[in-house]
Amino acid sequence: MSMVQAPLPATKAESTSASVAGGRKRRGPSIVAARPWLLLAPGLAILAVLMLWPLIQVCIYSLQDYGLREINTGENNWIGLDNYVEALTNPTLWTVVLPNTVGFAAVAVFVTVAVGTLVALLLARLGTTWRVIVSSCIMVAWAMPAVTGTYVWTFIFDADRGIFNAVLRDLGLMDDPVNWFTNQWSFYAIVLLNVVHHGFPFVAITVLAGLLGVSKEMLEAAALDGAGAWRRFWKIIFPTLKPVFSVVIILSTIWDFKVFAQVYLMPGGGGGNRQVLNLGVWSYVESFGQNRYGFGAALAVLLTLVLIGITIVYIRSLMKEDEL
Repeated sequence: MSMVQAPLPATKAESTSASVAGGRKRRGPSIVAARPWLLLAPGLAILAVLMLWPLIQVCIYSLQDYGLREINTGENNWIGLDNYVEALTNPTLWTVVLPNTVGFAAVAVFVTVAVGTLVALLLARLGTTWRVIVSSCIMVAWAMPAVTGTYVWTFIFDADRGIFNAVLRDLGLMDDPVNWFTNQWSFYAIVLLNVVHHGFPFVAITVLAGLLGVSKEMLEAAALDGAGAWRRFWKIIFPTLKPVFSVVIILSTIWDFKVFAQVYLMPGGGGGNRQVLNLGVWSYVESFGQNRYGFGAALAVLLTLVLIGITIVYIRSLMKEDEL
């Protein structure tokens, strides 16, 4: 007859270690879940001080008729949403400012991404040495401050001493110098050159990083099957680099929507020629030029809302790419 031995009672040390292990298991998930927020806490605190609080102040000013008198007296002159109503019903917003802002951003993003992609394709075909040399040269344009680049392009197209007018006169294409900054179309053409020159290196280097990961065997097989360069790009390269293109397009859109220095520092761009105003410059001119800080703050809030909407699209696109 077999006998079953009853389990021995756990000792005090074993029960204590088991309870500690159980406590660790219970506390572990909560600590792991809170760890990312603990790591982000210093950065979020700095952002709250440097960005969130000023943004709240701008929103408060946008609800007031805030000018020099209010600055001197410290009084509040609340008018509710009147500044927003005035901005949204102002013909300048719909006939000048918004078309300049949206139209320029659309063209600038397209040209910047196109030029950057072409440069990236060129860099991918170069050897390692020349690739490093050319990449270093184009990064100089990206490292150049926007103010410096704007003054360089202003000098090139200057009516009296500009290189562009001098070349056209030497070629016999015109007799008298032309002020290219007075016309809305030529003004934004110069701004476009400035923005594309400053922004295409980022696109080129980013797309190049993706191109180096494209399967060479697949491209060689497509070439053997008779596919040309254009067809290989749209059928193989573009689908593979679609996440990269979505990132550079959305980031370029955010940057080109809030272009300020490249417009404001051009002759007439600081409010002298109101036909070239965009949303950012209009907000600055109304605030510091007309001393209408409340109305300028309302314009800044509208621009911020547009940029937040674009940022939400950017984040959602990244989340969708992570799910795939």
